[in-house]
Amino acid sequence: MDTREHAEGQQTGSAFGSIVGRLIAAAVILGITAFFTPGFTIANIWTLIIAAIVLTVLDYGAARLFKTDATPFGRGIMGFILAAAVIYVTRFIVPGYEVTIFGAILAAIIFGIVDAIIPGEAL
Repeated sequence: MDTREHAEGQQTGSAFGSIVGRLIAAAVILGITAFFTPGFTIANIWTLIIAAIVLTVLDYGAARLFKTDATPFGRGIMGFILAAAVIYVTRFIVPGYEVTIFGAILAAIIFGIVDAIIPGEAL
């Protein structure tokens, strides 16, 4: 294996590790957020994992479409609105994930606070 192949293998491995790390962080932050947010429930651990995956994919799509991150505090009001929308829209995709509109707004606030405390990028 030459140096270039080794470097490409490391980049692929680190990209996969980064994605897994983001999903784990998203699941932890989402679980904490659901626990503290009225009007927001997640049925079980599998629902939490699936919701974290869906939220990560929706965040990526929103970032590509709107040219901004859907992080509640990282990108101002637009990021906050996108975060609340992504949290709310996920209810239509993931069974066992229930959130009201008001719950999604509160969740975006709590998610932003918890995301600021927990190291790493979640969404």
